Amino acid sequence: MKPEAKKHFEKAGRCLANGRAELAAAACRPELAEDAARNAYLAAFHAAKALIFERTGQARMKHGTVQKLFSQIAKSESAITAEVRRFLGNAYDFKRVADYDIEGSAPITLAEASHALDEAERFVATIRMLVS
Repeated sequence: MKPEAKKHFEKAGRCLANGRAELAAAACRPELAEDAARNAYLAAFHAAKALIFERTGQARMKHGTVQKLFSQIAKSESAITAEVRRFLGNAYDFKRVADYDIEGSAPITLAEASHALDEAERFVATIRMLVS
């Protein structure tokens, strides 16, 4: 594994750990569920960047570019299930809500954040297996 990819997996691990801590705290402060869900997305984002870097050498990308390139690469990887493939794009919505939503749309629930973190862990593990 290239050093840059390794750094992305380290960041993904920190995002997952932070997300789990925020999820635990959200039992008392429900607003932290959106931070936990955002970290689920960011963990997947960094794992996707690791895969993209390993396959293409591209390093600096915006979220939309990462989603597009990941989708292209994932189609040719039989180890990446349809559920894993869809997670990155679907989970971006958590980041969007956590970072930008001021209109008061439905808050991210503890259950949604918990499920997102479970899916992010599966995503990161799948991509790590491919890159290792």
